[in-house]
Amino acid sequence: MPYVLISTQIRLECGPTICGDESSDPELMAELGAVLTKQVGNNFKEYRSEETARVILNRLEKLDYRVITSCGMGQTIIWTLHKQL
Repeated sequence: MPYVLISTQIRLECGPTICGDESSDPELMAELGAVLTKQVGNNFKEYRSEETARVILNRLEKLDYRVITSCGMGQTIIWTLHKQL
């Protein structure tokens, strides 16, 4: 998958970081140290890492992903990354 969405709550500078949904590449999620979880009250699963967003973004850069955009919505910040195939 060439695109990845990473998000975190702005007030949670220490993590966790959301690294993907249940359709994300499991090998990439393992590289990021993310675990598939389901939060109480949600009807979907997501990959979460206890690392900070900065650590996750650094790992993705080493894997040749590049940030193409970021956006803040309320208390959430989202980064979209892309890797050339």
